Amino acid sequence: MGTLNTAIRVIRCYIYARISQDRTGAHLGTERQIEDCHALAKRLTTAEVTYEVVKVFEDNDLSAYSGKPRKDYLEMLQGLEDGDATVVLAWHTDRLHRSPTELEQYIALSERRSVLTHTVQAGLIDLSTPHGRMTARILGAVARQESEHKGARIARKRQQKAKAGEWGGGIRPFGWGLPTGETRKKIDKATGEEITVPVLDMDKAVPEEAAAIKYGTELLLSGGSIQGFARWLKDKGITSTQGNVIRPTDTRLLLLRPRNAGIAVYQGQEIGHGSWEPLVTEAQYRGVTALLSNPSRSTGKGSKPKWLGSLLYQCGMADCTEKVKCGRAGSSQKPSYRCVTGHGGSRQTEKVDSYISDLIVERLSRPDAADLLEPGPDDVDVAALQVQSDQIHHRLKDLAALFGSGAIDMAQFTEGSDAARAQLEGVTKGLARAGRRDPLVGLVGAPDVSKAWKDLELDRKRSVVRTLMDVTILPMGRGRSGDGVFYDSIRVDWKR
Repeated sequence: MGTLNTAIRVIRCYIYARISQDRTGAHLGTERQIEDCHALAKRLTTAEVTYEVVKVFEDNDLSAYSGKPRKDYLEMLQGLEDGDATVVLAWHTDRLHRSPTELEQYIALSERRSVLTHTVQAGLIDLSTPHGRMTARILGAVARQESEHKGARIARKRQQKAKAGEWGGGIRPFGWGLPTGETRKKIDKATGEEITVPVLDMDKAVPEEAAAIKYGTELLLSGGSIQGFARWLKDKGITSTQGNVIRPTDTRLLLLRPRNAGIAVYQGQEIGHGSWEPLVTEAQYRGVTALLSNPSRSTGKGSKPKWLGSLLYQCGMADCTEKVKCGRAGSSQKPSYRCVTGHGGSRQTEKVDSYISDLIVERLSRPDAADLLEPGPDDVDVAALQVQSDQIHHRLKDLAALFGSGAIDMAQFTEGSDAARAQLEGVTKGLARAGRRDPLVGLVGAPDVSKAWKDLELDRKRSVVRTLMDVTILPMGRGRSGDGVFYDSIRVDWKR
């Protein structure tokens, strides 16, 4: 009698697991799902059929509802399309998808490649049948509703926190988060190990970072630049709260945060004042915002001046209205100032700048130096100007929308926008004046004016020159060399 052939059929399976929020970083949620799916494969196995798990796909701490690409999920779909497996095992259908669009794509693939889906919680989902597809769509709709409901609860909680002036969570903002002396336990996502971290008070300022924000704000309001502030941060070794170098683009965003002035924001709108410690005054913040949002402000493209008088000192040749710039001239090939037009002689840069610096230090060291300071703008209504600025920006957006829809023509759009921009420029100047800091502050009354001057950034020094004096480089007489200073050929007209 012959032997009966009882070969066992092997069905290749994929396991897919996902957890949308892994606060510990320990992957415990996905590990449990995978363990249950392996147990499901064993339960499905019979004497005739073996469910063999050939690969496990895992997307950890990634929401399906968010719509962000899921690397392992996409890789699994490609494997199913290639015929590498014909069964997907999941803990529940909501682990696979919560987007209706994503579900329909999965249904289409399952029909095309005869893929079955088995779940630990919902059983077999046969997407090749109308009933199976209906079940999947109902389960997907329920999961979607749960996600939207959860999202609404989270949004409401964040709104309540924002209105109460509380920290809403996330990466520690630069400037706040003083250690309380207490500690807590957390899981290190990189290693999966439990570590001890300090508890931070998000209402208290971190001294070094708070001082940096204040310095950058005052630097800008006294004529400095974003590039200068970024260089200062780098020179001081001050990094972001994540330990990264703060680039000029990030530096600009740091100074534009309403939080710096203690202003709470929710979904881009100011909603009051927070409970945290402000780092600058509201007038200073409004002034910085006005300066950086001014359409006529230079974007900083091109090379930055490297010398005190570049494009500040006036050429003194007859009938010339141009400025001087630094270049190489003369037999010594040392950096020298000469007119941007190229005519006339040259003057050694270091010697001229040293002379001007000495004049400034001497003037600001006199007993009456305090008389040079301008009074602060106490008459500026910052809040009213800010409201007016917001209204003008809205008007410009409305004009653009009307022009885009064809409701107004180019002439009407140009006339309206020109008028709005002229008004905006006036408001911007008012806001900038409210927060403006006299460039001489910090020099006048300093114990050592010479040291205070040397410690200033070049941008600040140039701002002091613009504030105090007009410098003109006059022609030299015959027989004189550009290597000399010849004080009689450098005219200084004091403004204050």
